Amino acid sequence: MNAMKITIIIRISILILLMTEGQLSGAGLQFIIDYPRQDKDGVVEGRVLLLLSQNDEKEPRFQITDNSTTGFVFGLDAIDKQETEKIIINNKIFGYPVSSLDHIPSGEYWVQAMIHKYETFSLNTGHRVKLPMDRGEGQQWHSAPGNYYSTPQKLYLDPKERKIIKIILDQRIPAIDPPEDTEYVKHIRIQSKLLTEFWGRPMHLGAHVLLPDGYDEHPEASYPLMIFHGHFPIDFGGFRVEPPNPDLVPVYSERFKLDGYNRIVEEHDYQFYKDWTSKDFPRVIVIQIQHANPYYDDSYAVNSENLGPYGDAITYELIPYIEKQFRGIGAGWSRFLYGGSTGGWEALAAQVFYPDEYNGCFAACPDPVDFRAYCLVNIYEEKNAYFTGPAHRLVSRPGHRNYLGEVSSTLQQMNYRELALGTNSRSGAQWDIWQAVYSPKGDDGYPQPLWNKLTGEIYPDVADYWRENYDLRYILERDWAELGPRLEGKIHLYCGDMDNYYLNNAVYLMEEFLQATADPYFDGEIDYGDRAEHCWNGDHTRPNATSRLRYNQMFIAKAVERMDKTAPPGADLSSWRY
Repeated sequence: MNAMKITIIIRISILILLMTEGQLSGAGLQFIIDYPRQDKDGVVEGRVLLLLSQNDEKEPRFQITDNSTTGFVFGLDAIDKQETEKIIINNKIFGYPVSSLDHIPSGEYWVQAMIHKYETFSLNTGHRVKLPMDRGEGQQWHSAPGNYYSTPQKLYLDPKERKIIKIILDQRIPAIDPPEDTEYVKHIRIQSKLLTEFWGRPMHLGAHVLLPDGYDEHPEASYPLMIFHGHFPIDFGGFRVEPPNPDLVPVYSERFKLDGYNRIVEEHDYQFYKDWTSKDFPRVIVIQIQHANPYYDDSYAVNSENLGPYGDAITYELIPYIEKQFRGIGAGWSRFLYGGSTGGWEALAAQVFYPDEYNGCFAACPDPVDFRAYCLVNIYEEKNAYFTGPAHRLVSRPGHRNYLGEVSSTLQQMNYRELALGTNSRSGAQWDIWQAVYSPKGDDGYPQPLWNKLTGEIYPDVADYWRENYDLRYILERDWAELGPRLEGKIHLYCGDMDNYYLNNAVYLMEEFLQATADPYFDGEIDYGDRAEHCWNGDHTRPNATSRLRYNQMFIAKAVERMDKTAPPGADLSSWRY
């Protein structure tokens, strides 16, 4: 963050006001944050965030994480009627990783503030809610175009000192240019009738479409469709026509403990291009979907009381449009799903909820597929999500571990980060999107919480709703007499037995049903990686760092093999083989 070291700053965004004891409105540190109350988009309202970091490796807004090296964030809603001149963040405002400004260590900090802008949605349920509209960035609060922020500056802070610091949000994040079409990758965006009706304003779905080699030279060919589910893609990921950049500066990956991991990624992206254009690689269409929404970077590809009918919109609007536009075969036997983590859950859920529209799912390290193991919480039997044990001997429940079992954050800490970033499931983070997707709508129009974010107290009635509507293992077991024959051979699950988020526990429970009691037998695949972390995908020959870059090569071959065995009589198994 070299710019932060420049001593001459054109626009001063922070003014320190040292006042006498009589002039202070309260004890301790106080930050007065000011920003335009109106701009070309209308009234400015949203979540005001104060951000502090103890290093200048990145701006403070990019340092709020679940890691021990996280920066500090304190958040306040500025919605509806607001103060005309100032928003005050003081020791009464909730924060993370400490609950109050009173608890920050004294020392030098890089100080920044911003507002994550909200908009008003008039839902077809009659509710009016304030939410952050995705603006092309994939629902990332720190990078959302239109958000106002301040230039970071270095200050000495002592929570015991009475000081008022004024911050002016004088910067605005610019719009993002959409990606351009290439020979192989096309980009589409459609307005969804179903989602527009639900949200009360035009809502869109998009996709990045990877076309097979020889597409233009074979107009007679129709193609199978591979849906690669995952988080919001800016462009089609994992495909690179040019060789790796020889001048690329190596970047160390903390996750994989590898130096030059960016170079490894480019090498694998280029290898996929070479495989894709080779003589023997299957000629199929691959898509990555853009379905960011006001709660998260994707919708989990299911219908939801709070997000709307994304499952139907993707399955019955977006996919048929793509198949018509790019000569897809357009039948359930020719469509396959795969993905990891969120994408793994989406692949399995879409297969379960639309059993005849897809011919197989390959779900790696899926988000919890059985809510008796909602990571480490049994939401049906536990009374508190954050702690185990009796009241006189509470033990914090882990949230993240490494392959040795060493815990780096607790479930409470992870949820407190989200609570500081946004109320009413508006943090744009993991536990909040699960709540937004799976919960019933509250009287105020926002998702009903599964548990109290401050205390961890679980609400049984909400847990019951989750079980009946989104607990995939429960739904499969409940409806297997009807679903079983339609899902035979279609379910393939993979997970490391040391998944960082304990996702393997739910897969074990799913396996108990599918392998032991499902009748008819599911005839699929469940596999585990020994000591493998998140996100193991079934490759026993490579480490996670590289196997995660090979989803297409791994699962397209398996999909084509299944297609050959299960396609109905007269199906087109030849026009796309050239």
